[in-house]
Amino acid sequence: MDDTNSQKFSLPDNLLKPLFLASNSSTFTEALERLIETAKTSNGRFDLASKHILVPVLELCQSPSRLSGKDLLLSIKLLRNLCAGEIENQNLFIEKNGVEILSTIISSIGLTSSSDNGLLRMVLQVLGNVSLAGEEHRLVVWRQFFPLGFLDIARVQCKETCDPLCMVIYTCYEGSTNQSAELLGDHGLDIIIEIIRTVTVAGFREDWVKLLLSRICLEESCFLSVFSKLSSENSDENGSRINHFGAEQAFLLSILSEILNERTGDIVISNDFSFVLGILRNAIGIVDFSKKGKSSLPTGSADIDVLGYTLSILREFIACDAPKVPNQDEKRDPVDMLVSDGLIKLLITLLRDLEPPEIIKKAMNGTVSNRFKCCPYRGFRRDVVAIIGNCGYHRKHVQDEIREEGGILLLLQHCVTDEDNPFLREWGIWSMRNILEGNSKNQELVANLELQKSVDIPEIAAMGLRVEVDPQTRRAKLVNIS
Repeated sequence: MDDTNSQKFSLPDNLLKPLFLASNSSTFTEALERLIETAKTSNGRFDLASKHILVPVLELCQSPSRLSGKDLLLSIKLLRNLCAGEIENQNLFIEKNGVEILSTIISSIGLTSSSDNGLLRMVLQVLGNVSLAGEEHRLVVWRQFFPLGFLDIARVQCKETCDPLCMVIYTCYEGSTNQSAELLGDHGLDIIIEIIRTVTVAGFREDWVKLLLSRICLEESCFLSVFSKLSSENSDENGSRINHFGAEQAFLLSILSEILNERTGDIVISNDFSFVLGILRNAIGIVDFSKKGKSSLPTGSADIDVLGYTLSILREFIACDAPKVPNQDEKRDPVDMLVSDGLIKLLITLLRDLEPPEIIKKAMNGTVSNRFKCCPYRGFRRDVVAIIGNCGYHRKHVQDEIREEGGILLLLQHCVTDEDNPFLREWGIWSMRNILEGNSKNQELVANLELQKSVDIPEIAAMGLRVEVDPQTRRAKLVNIS
């Protein structure tokens, strides 16, 4: 006699009978498999809800030790399908203490990276489907699992379980004042930290982790708190400066950079996100600029990756269609806050200290001082130029500061191709366009440049401008092509 048939006799007939009738089956496993297929459609879920099929399945799950591993997984899968948008099943699940029953199952299987994560994933998917039913349902799930239950699951370093966990947390948190306050507190941020550590090691497939981190780190005021918690082991004695960055910090910044790149203009970003400028200064002080980086991001060095992703975040954050900020009429423009804190001076100094682009070095006959710094990764120079250019878009006071810091001629030298900095020429042209547009003093400065040598700069034409040179005086003037 096989395991399935033996279990048929060990399970209560009053629970098996409605399953056999609804599925027209004679064995428990076959009944579960057929009901799972039926529950894939809305009509099938509705029909099974009218027969209260969810009740015997839940009761069978109350004693998971009586079920084989396969039948337990099938039972949870059936619950998941039954609760997928069918309100009667979702209500019945809460009424029959389904959340507590699933919590017991999680405790019985244990939580390790080598445990049955397929079953855990399925349990989390059930909770996610139930949570979508409404505030009452979300509250029951939250009260059962926050904070310790979520924290234990987050520590299972497996993307198959981390993805649905983020779905459950995000669904319960979104739109709820109480859950929101708790998740943004110390216990809640501890869960976020463990999620970040998990995705750093295991990765992720679905977008729930990005949605969750977007809300916590970009839209709420928790970026500083999360980043600081991740850096606690890397700080100096006073905790004021990070001596080296960790992989989790680099990975967090990479995700935030990706989110901003995908959703620029859609996200309402908290003003305290200007803290990223402090990370940039810190990273510049840590990274070794004496060696030329051969790799693009990620490089494998946490310190360099933090530097690079911080620049990427600033580039997207300051983009011309920059993310909106809450209560803009009451708070300062976050870009102005960054500029007033010294961002432009920092970047121009950084750009000036770099060895010039390869094409410029060749024009200088290789006479480049050893004092110049090297790009720590491919694309570093481009990222610096891009941020300066974005800052200058429709901001005359920034355009003026770039001129006063001697940045115009410096940026002109970056309207060139550079194999170590893809799209440097395009970003250089974009930057020059932005700092010249509507600024007569900047235009006059460029027009009065004295050409020391014969220089071919066709890229200026891409800005809608033309440089006319007097053959006798060798003086140049800037002319609008139109």
